[in-house]
Amino acid sequence: MQTIERDLVIIGGGPAGLAAAVSARKNGLDDILLIERDRILGGILNQCIHDGFGLHTFKQALTGPEYAQRFIDEFNRLGIDALLDTIVLSLDSNRTLTVSSKKGFIRIMARAVILAMGCRERTAGAISLPGTRPSGVYTAGAAQNFVNLQNIMIGKHVVILGSGDIGLIMARRMTLEGVKVEAVFELLPTPSGLARNVRQCLDDYGIPLFLSTSVFELHGKDRLTGVTVARVDDRFQMIPETRRLVPCDTLLLSVGLIPENELSLSAGVRLEPATSGASVDDRFMTNVPGVFSCGNVLHVHDLVDHVSEEAGLVGRCAVRYLKGEPAPEEAFIPVVPKADIRYVLPQTISGKEDVTISLRVTRPMRNAAVLVTDRDRKVARKKLVRLHPAEMIRIKVKAKDIETAEKLEVSVQC
Repeated sequence: MQTIERDLVIIGGGPAGLAAAVSARKNGLDDILLIERDRILGGILNQCIHDGFGLHTFKQALTGPEYAQRFIDEFNRLGIDALLDTIVLSLDSNRTLTVSSKKGFIRIMARAVILAMGCRERTAGAISLPGTRPSGVYTAGAAQNFVNLQNIMIGKHVVILGSGDIGLIMARRMTLEGVKVEAVFELLPTPSGLARNVRQCLDDYGIPLFLSTSVFELHGKDRLTGVTVARVDDRFQMIPETRRLVPCDTLLLSVGLIPENELSLSAGVRLEPATSGASVDDRFMTNVPGVFSCGNVLHVHDLVDHVSEEAGLVGRCAVRYLKGEPAPEEAFIPVVPKADIRYVLPQTISGKEDVTISLRVTRPMRNAAVLVTDRDRKVARKKLVRLHPAEMIRIKVKAKDIETAEKLEVSVQC
């Protein structure tokens, strides 16, 4: 097996991997290798042909491929190395990778690794959907790939389970293709996707959204013929008298995303239960020295602009690590979610630099503030008109306000 040594290896050629690679090169690192399992760069953006990307980064609405191409062009202009059509089979705690490519098996010994593998969708099996197993059941992302990239129509009468952003976007996409979208059913009492997507993809096209409602049975032998839906109570138990049959030949699932962290686990990276991503400090380094994480493999983002911004920071931090910049000798300050906060990121900070804390709330609220405190001392506060679990909140904390902090607590002040 061929063995090579590289300074920085980035796993994943989507928006996070591309932004991290470009940032690392612009910060003075020459030896960079990006590994992507697809035959082209761009990741999931290649199948996202709708617009709305780049409003923060480029101040204009771009389609997914247009957004990706800007980073791909910069990546190529900077002459960064890439291995396409290549799968990373293993990664250990010594940052040694085993990969399978057209050139055969290669062992890569890296001084630093950036994890940017993105996430995958939950399937019918993952949510234990009861009933028969006919054809016509797809994840929303798989349907998007068939329709947008392969020009394959998947059905004529569609039901969508889950109101995640991909499901909402596919409701509009299928309608534009002449398909009848019967309805979108969401188990939770509030939509899981962004409010703008509910408005632009469902309301504007007259597609009904049923909240606190789920699919409880699939029907059909060879092909899906319908689904049984019912309302649920506050404990998510079916209300039997609300059961009804909805005829359809296709069911799209938009029931959540799972960060692709199998490689992270093999390297000994500690994961956070709330995010299913790595536990990181304010340099986005995991508990394994020299292994960094960013993008949707770290925590699921709403906007690709935030992915690129975060990955750019990780690229800079990886270069600083490779240049031998020492980590702060003081113990890291823990950042702890409190009332109405589902998770915070990063989980620990040094207190030596300004940091942006990302978080999600547990329930919808209005006219509330996110509060960061240290021993009852206010460190930062952000007032918001609307707080929703589907929308990630970011709050900036100044180093001068936390240099003596012992523990930061993040909560919602109503």
